Amino acid sequence: MELDLTSLEKAVASLDEVLRQKKTVFIRDAAIQRFEYTYELCWKFIKRWLETESGYAGADRLGIKDLYRKGAETGLIADPLEWFDFHKARNETAHTYNEGKAEEVYGEAGKFLIRAKELLAELRLRKNAGT
Repeated sequence: MELDLTSLEKAVASLDEVLRQKKTVFIRDAAIQRFEYTYELCWKFIKRWLETESGYAGADRLGIKDLYRKGAETGLIADPLEWFDFHKARNETAHTYNEGKAEEVYGEAGKFLIRAKELLAELRLRKNAGT
């Protein structure tokens, strides 16, 4: 089954678009929301690729940290530790009513965008190569 990257492409573009805007509270909050759903899609695509393209049958049983370790092991992502930080930031989005937390998550969203673009590029490359 071939991976359809359309939803991830749109999510990454959406996050990129909002992070290019002049920061206001509204833009910050929109960026946090877009970070949330883009992050969710990223880990799901890592899992899907492991299951469908690499033939790794155990992806369903992996916790999130092990999923990122396996993603790094297979070359989908470079550094699982960064993705652990993104996961932590994603979990903190429920607390963005706190200005300090909101600012932290907004800062992580910018770092995350770089890694999400890299993941998307790697998935495209592998999809086009048929591996």
